Amino acid sequence: MRRVIGRMITHSRAAVALGTPLLLGLSLTACDTLNKASDSVFGGGVQPGQQGYVSGFLGGTVADEPRAALLGREVLSAGGSAGDAVAAMGLGLSVTLPSRAGLGGGGACIAYAPGSDSQNKGVPESVLFVPLAPRTGSAGDRPAALPLMARGLFALHARYGFLPFEALLAQAENLARGGVPASRTLVRDLNAVSGPLFADPTARDLFGRGGKTLTEGQRLVQPALAGTLAQLRLAGVGDLYQGAMARRLATESAQAGGTLTVEVLRGALPGFLPALTVAYGNDRVAFPAPPADGGLAAAAAFSALVRDPSDLAGASARSLAAAARWRAGGGDPAALIAATDLPAAGMPSLPASTTFGAVDRKGNAVMCATTMGNLFGTGRMLPGLGFLLAASPASLPPPLLSVGLAWNPRENAFHAAAGGSGQAGAPVAVAAGLMNALRTGKPMAAPVPEPGRANVMSCAGLLPGKESTCALATDPRESGLAMSGG
Repeated sequence: MRRVIGRMITHSRAAVALGTPLLLGLSLTACDTLNKASDSVFGGGVQPGQQGYVSGFLGGTVADEPRAALLGREVLSAGGSAGDAVAAMGLGLSVTLPSRAGLGGGGACIAYAPGSDSQNKGVPESVLFVPLAPRTGSAGDRPAALPLMARGLFALHARYGFLPFEALLAQAENLARGGVPASRTLVRDLNAVSGPLFADPTARDLFGRGGKTLTEGQRLVQPALAGTLAQLRLAGVGDLYQGAMARRLATESAQAGGTLTVEVLRGALPGFLPALTVAYGNDRVAFPAPPADGGLAAAAAFSALVRDPSDLAGASARSLAAAARWRAGGGDPAALIAATDLPAAGMPSLPASTTFGAVDRKGNAVMCATTMGNLFGTGRMLPGLGFLLAASPASLPPPLLSVGLAWNPRENAFHAAAGGSGQAGAPVAVAAGLMNALRTGKPMAAPVPEPGRANVMSCAGLLPGKESTCALATDPRESGLAMSGG
């Protein structure tokens, strides 16, 4: 696995590693291009970056937490790409759903940009910022993972975004400073772990009222987190990893029980790797590569459903067997996906995750899964910084971060994408969600198997081109939100 990480770091760009404001020139160039677009697409007098700049079909967003989906749609309306929208959603979730997403955590995405002018030439790729155990440091009583969320979203945005990243940070900052109503999903997570979480006085004061957990609709105000996001906006994301904020994080992490050092923070890099792919008719279906082994598991499950779409139990067993074999000693991912003779294997109790995604009017699409390695991570707030560190995978088994995306190489177009959660049920949720969408053209033709949950985006007639065939859906058993159309 260390060799894989080494290749990830090699493929990371210098700007991502440093967190420099290189993106600003790119953003302004993109805005100049947008200003020259036809008035039939863009609202007259409204500037790029302002809601209402795009008229007509926007694309769509989906998330387990409604405010995040709304935030992504606002970005699409302002002329942003799917990469912009997903970066904004991830930052927003660090405010609205800190149980499953946060600056101290990380995740994995599958990203797609059609067209020969895209950096990856119309082929989806893995964007990996999985929370990893540091080689040194994190030796306290609450071992912490490397906090890769900020750098990961910055890397994703640098490759697939157009609007200024500082503007996306400002949106999340405003949410934290002004407060958001506690969502049903967040309240449920709070009720599940309020006992150990409230042992930390700062967490108790933030997420409780009078010693009891927030109730749905009560306002969650996070001034310390707003200050951290403001510092990232002004000084750049790199400050959290090798600047003044990195030194502060290293100091405060010791008080939170998960000691990290500036040295390990500096080396915490996201990366891009080729996606794992499975053929399905004229389409190809892409999944994140290990170390996001939930992608490997979802690919194995989808491969099983290609052979027998009705055998959901068999697909689930295949997914867990492939993941267990990988965790036991690695191997060739393609061989594990294709294998039909792997011994049955269960998985230990796995941490929670959340998924979210966006597709824009041009057919750019991104689907992500994030985690804190445990509900609310280590359960202790970083004093003055306003966020929790994710639990180290050295102390708890990592989640299966499962997402997938289908595209048509012949038409150079997006077809469908799915994100899965629900611990061990996440991989088959992705596989079943994609298979349903590809076979029926509907994003939620049937519920995915328990305990899995799915968010699905589908354009049955492909995108760009057939906007009217696009639909998105969140799992009907949960309280997320899907938004699409104009």
